[in-house]
Amino acid sequence: MKWKDWDLNLKIRLLGEGVINILFWMYFPFMSIYFAESFGKVTAGMLLIVSQLFGVFANLLGGYLADHIGRKKMMVSSYVGAGSAFVLFAFANSPWYNSPILTFVAFSLLGIFSMLYWPASHAMVADVVPEQHRNAVFAVFYTAINITVVIGPLLGSLFFFQYRFELLLTGMMISFVFAFILWKYIRETAPKKHVISQQRGGKRPWYEYVKDQVSSYRIITTDKVFLLFIIAGILVAQTFMQLDLLIAVYVSEMVPDQTLFSYTITGEKLFGILISENGLLVALFTVVMTRWMSRYKEKSVFIGSAVTYGIGMILFAHSMNMFFLMFAMLIFTIGELMVVGVQQGFVSKLAPEDMRGQYFAASDLRFTIGRTIAPIAIPLTTMIGFTFTFYSIAFLAFVSAIIYWRMFYLVDRQPVKQKAVVQQ
Repeated sequence: MKWKDWDLNLKIRLLGEGVINILFWMYFPFMSIYFAESFGKVTAGMLLIVSQLFGVFANLLGGYLADHIGRKKMMVSSYVGAGSAFVLFAFANSPWYNSPILTFVAFSLLGIFSMLYWPASHAMVADVVPEQHRNAVFAVFYTAINITVVIGPLLGSLFFFQYRFELLLTGMMISFVFAFILWKYIRETAPKKHVISQQRGGKRPWYEYVKDQVSSYRIITTDKVFLLFIIAGILVAQTFMQLDLLIAVYVSEMVPDQTLFSYTITGEKLFGILISENGLLVALFTVVMTRWMSRYKEKSVFIGSAVTYGIGMILFAHSMNMFFLMFAMLIFTIGELMVVGVQQGFVSKLAPEDMRGQYFAASDLRFTIGRTIAPIAIPLTTMIGFTFTFYSIAFLAFVSAIIYWRMFYLVDRQPVKQKAVVQQ
């Protein structure tokens, strides 16, 4: 699908969301550092867990609202809310007033409004793009996001710690401008009549919709292979979720300033470089790596990725040299690239045709639960130190590799017709 054939809604969103994502990556990776310095590691970890729990609920609610009040209204209102949250964020970090507590409130509100926005955003793509072109369009949006991961942290390492107030004011203005552009130039794409609203003789209250979403996750208890896939995914998620948690705090606190071509690189700037390295590698090599991994059995890919993640975490624990840490990030990113294009395909083959939607919804538990418990690593460093914390996370990755092995052992024991569904 060529650019000239894209719906105007998508063109506006691709460019607008690109700017928004650059802004997001200018502050988000550094928030764990800020909270650890402001509240201590134990409290910071607990606060981040609470923040993620709000986001999980907001995501469920966002899907309901996108269907019932419309994609456009939901997207516009989300960024009006985000702009308002940036007002509080900036006020709490202004030259006249400083409040880590209000900063946490504003940060949580931004996360909530973001999670309210994305279900409508994804639904709009499905509304306006023919089915045969959707994967390609989603791939373009995914690539654009990873390009912003390269740019945002580099800029953030310069502006977040020295010009935070100005950065947050910019975020406020960009959010309100984006909300205005969405209101002015994009059209509503949601169907006139919503299936959910017509069930049971009329509109359903929002809590019934949330209840249905939660109940759909119960399918994981009836499929042993899928249950192991979820458990292994939650464990290995503890590695890549540490990119802006454990790794961020470690690099900022433990890695000394280093000089490159007479330019001083602080720990905060080095972290920006590392996260940009990750984003650049993902943006450049996702397609190539996916094609390469498709030559191998899924069993080898999943196990190999988990082991590679574990090795990457161990490498982070054993050096404070900038170039060695960049090498550790390379190994870490290879683990990510190995499975990024394989996981969804595995779920689609594993799921029965009449339950694919529920399986994909349940598969997201790997990330929602993983993201919720990942901040525990920060207070853990105060109890056992950074080295053993990295080793603990690596151990979880190795355990996930064992669970993946067990999962495919069960696959191999399934009847031939069933086995053919989940093996290439």
